[in-house]
Amino acid sequence: MPSAATAIGFLILIVVNTVVAAVAIRFFRLRLTTTWGAAIYTAIFVPLIYMVTTLVLSGVVGFGGAGTDRGTALILVWVLPFMLALSLDIFWMPAPDEVEIERAQ
Repeated sequence: MPSAATAIGFLILIVVNTVVAAVAIRFFRLRLTTTWGAAIYTAIFVPLIYMVTTLVLSGVVGFGGAGTDRGTALILVWVLPFMLALSLDIFWMPAPDEVEIERAQ
């Protein structure tokens, strides 16, 4: 059974990765004009951002820990935050067509 510090570390990683993914997904959906562009940028750049945040928070800062196996850690730190951020953007945020933003000309 993982310790309380490991569980709190994983919760911090989940929250940080969820916020980062939500902001990145929202940015791509608002700024890119095509649906495929936003999907491709999200599929490429969010895992790269996850890699950086996970390495910094679990390696340098020491959040997380070795209390679980790799598969469980991958699901907790990458898949769960991505799905939470995606559902937040799709279900609770207004559609990109409803948001008015200034576009550079």
